[in-house]
Amino acid sequence: MTVQIAHLYATATVAIAFFQIALIAGAPLGRYTQGGQHDGALPLSGRIIAAVSIPVVLFQGIAILSAAGFPGLGWPAWTGWAAFGVQVVSTVLNWITPSKPERALWGPVMLVMSAMALVVLTA
Repeated sequence: MTVQIAHLYATATVAIAFFQIALIAGAPLGRYTQGGQHDGALPLSGRIIAAVSIPVVLFQGIAILSAAGFPGLGWPAWTGWAAFGVQVVSTVLNWITPSKPERALWGPVMLVMSAMALVVLTA
């Protein structure tokens, strides 16, 4: 069961990476990210932030897969806990954002992802 939860977590991180790619490409989703400061497409600075977040979120997915014992990874245990720490910070930030659409979408998603990561790490 732990491996399946880790796979689901990693799939969610890939989906988030694709969301970030859409933001970089100019999708009018600014109200769903970065505090909802922009109703349409993000400005260049927001797109750079989206680009920087891609390797971070993918690292999180791989770290949790490794923590679940995915063959061929064998990352140190601390990487899973680091990923969990980033996940918890993301969860808090998405619940306290001034953007109601961002809070409504990402708050629950981040909370479930935090729970999944914790289950994997404590199994």
